[in-house]
Formats: sequence, C-alpha cells, structure tokens
Amino acid sequence: MGQAISRIVLGVTGGIAAYKSVALVRRLRDAGFEVRVVMTEGAKAFVTPLSFQAVSGFPVSDDLLDPAAEAAMGHIQLARWADLVVIAPASANTLARLYAGMADDLLGTLVLATASPILLVPAMNQQMWASKAVQRTVAGVQELGYQLMPPAVGSQACGDTGAGRMPEPEAIVQFIQHWQHQGHTAMEAAYSTLLSGLHVAITAGPTREAIDPVRYLSNHSTGKMGYALAAACARAGARVTLISGPVSLQAPQGVERLSIHSARELLAESLRITEQGCDVFIGTAAVADYRAAEIAPQKIKKSNDTLTISLVKNPDVIATVAQHPKRPFMVGFAAETERVEDYARGKLASKALDMIACNDVSRTDIGFGSDDNAMLVFFSDRFGYEKVTLAKASKQVIARQLVLALAHALGRGDAAEALHPELMVRSGEK
Repeated sequence: MGQAISRIVLGVTGGIAAYKSVALVRRLRDAGFEVRVVMTEGAKAFVTPLSFQAVSGFPVSDDLLDPAAEAAMGHIQLARWADLVVIAPASANTLARLYAGMADDLLGTLVLATASPILLVPAMNQQMWASKAVQRTVAGVQELGYQLMPPAVGSQACGDTGAGRMPEPEAIVQFIQHWQHQGHTAMEAAYSTLLSGLHVAITAGPTREAIDPVRYLSNHSTGKMGYALAAACARAGARVTLISGPVSLQAPQGVERLSIHSARELLAESLRITEQGCDVFIGTAAVADYRAAEIAPQKIKKSNDTLTISLVKNPDVIATVAQHPKRPFMVGFAAETERVEDYARGKLASKALDMIACNDVSRTDIGFGSDDNAMLVFFSDRFGYEKVTLAKASKQVIARQLVLALAHALGRGDAAEALHPELMVRSGEK
C-alpha cells in the first residue's frame, strides 16, 4: 500500500452476508474512515440502499448508466476518490467477474478504473468456497494484485459448517488497520532512501529590505511551505541546508538552518552553498523584488502627507544560482495571483530551471499563511514530462508529493512510482 487510507468505497454484492455490510459501514466510520457504498443488483435483493445511505451519510451508487452520476463520469470520480476499495461480501460470481475483467456494472467498472488497492472479502457456502473453480479464481485475482481476507470458519445460513462465512465487521476493520500499518511502515522505509546521498539547499520565508532602522519592505510569506519541504527532503534521506528569512518556525529535525534577512544576504549564502557543492537547489523563499536605494541612518519622521522612497531591483537569486558553474538541479516556486500556468512556464524558461511548482496565492484557502496548498508542477523541456497537478492538501502532504516528483526528475522514478503510483510523471504533451 502506497498511501494512508481515509476514504473507502465499499462494494456490496449478492449474498445473505450483505446484512453484515451495514454494520461494517458503521464500524469503518467509527474507526475514522469516510465510506461510500456501491451495490450490485444482487445485493439489493438482500439489503436496501436506504440502509446503507442511513449509516454512511451518502447516497448509494448502484447504476453504471445513471444519467445524473455519469454527467460527471460518476464511476471515474469514485475510482479516483477512493484510497481503498473493499468488496464485502465478495460472492463467487463477483470473484469470477473481477478475474475476467468484466465491466458491465458499476462495481466492475470502478475496480478497473481505480489505481487504489482492492481488498476482497469472500463469503459463500463452504462447498462453493472449497470448489476447484472458486479456488482457481481466488488464485487468479491475487495474481492480479488484489488483496484477499480469507473467509471465517463456522456455521452458515444454509445450515452447513465450514470456511466461507464473511468475517465479523470488527475483524474486517482490524484487518484494514493492520494492513495499513504494515504498508505505511514499508512505504516509509522506501521513502527514507529516495534522496539519500544528495545535498539539498532550500530557501524559505520572506526577505526584509530595510528602509530605516525600524521599518522594512517584506511580504506575507510564513515559510511554512519551505520548512515542510525541508522536513520532507530530510525524511527522504537528503542532507538539507535551509536558508531562511525571518519566520516563527523551528528548523525541522536534522536540518541545518542559516538565517538571513535581505535578498542580498540570501544570494550570498546561496552562492556560498552552491560553490561548496550541493546537488539540488530549491527556491521557495518569497524574495522582495525591490529594496530601498538608500537606507536612512535614523528613523524617518512623519512630517509630510506623502513619502517617496526610491527603490532599486534586487538580484534574482534563483536565476543567478542557475548560471553558476557548479549549477545544481534547480527547482523554483512561483506564487501568482493570475495566469498562474503562463507565468510559471515563463519563469521556468527565463530562469533556466529544471522544475517549477506554482500556486495561486489569490485563493484564500491556500498559499501564504495557510496550512494547505495546491500546486501545478512543470519540468524543463528536456525531461519531456507532462505537468503534475497536486490537489489541495496540507503543506506536509504537498511537500512529500513534491519530493516524489523531484525523485522522478532525478532519475529515481521507479521508487517514487512504487510509493505513489497516481503521481507518476508521464511523457506526453506539455
């Protein structure tokens, strides 16, 4: 498993065990999961959709050709929404249809359309479960990569006793939680080596350009994105140097922080680190474009209704580093309020960068000061990659995804794809 699970699509198929699935939805929600239910026609013969709607809080999906849902390609949206697809009970008929790759109902189509893991919880008569045909199908779906929770042993509705009972809802929830923990542990072990052996320099926070001893020009940057990225790179095994403007954040564990105030100080430290040798340079700092031409030696007194301050352009830190003879892999950031994609592509080319991440800071729910972000990532033409869209998430999650995208560009894509397959950077139209 490549990511944490919070959203589960529960597929319910035909069988007397379907009544247990109502309780399963409740137990999953009690455990903190958000659940949406997909029912087959056979399932509705045993339990009504209204029962699942009542316990899940969402309408039940049951029709592949539902005009209302399909206006927005409902099965595709569900497939993308899910962190995990659980089919419980999974009937013998359903197992065979999944193995054959059939897509003539909503559940079968969703399974084929999702990149998320799929957990099958079979339930059927003990003789059916033991049959060679079903066991061959079970082996087949596991070869396709589907996870399987074995059925429980005990008395069945038909009066038989043996293996084939659907496990109790509590046991299924525990199985999912244990599976998630195991996958998370393995994922973290793989992630911790993504950038091993690399020295990554990151600029973060605002710069302050003095006007007089008590006043300065600056911006609203809090440094949260840069600090989250420094932490993510360190967890990925990199040696990280964080060149930070004045912020109220503590340096992440294992990260060396160098404090600066002005753009010229930032440039001097950046060039020093580059000269010493770093492999990746990431410029998240919000550098002031201009500074006062002259800094008043004393506090400027309020005397007139207007005050004119002459400004001169600051050096372009990241573009200057990109021209250094020991040029590292260059990653830029663009915070824009309009034409975000156009300006980001322009900066990627004009500053001779390898990769740029941009966001729309006119949005009040992301960007400066917010704990969340959403980004578009572009790469230099020489990579031939499509853009990567990072949907709104916490800055910690966005930072982790940026590290995975960076790993692709650095030629460590196999590991990154294994960790986060839906973030694959595919070749194609730019």
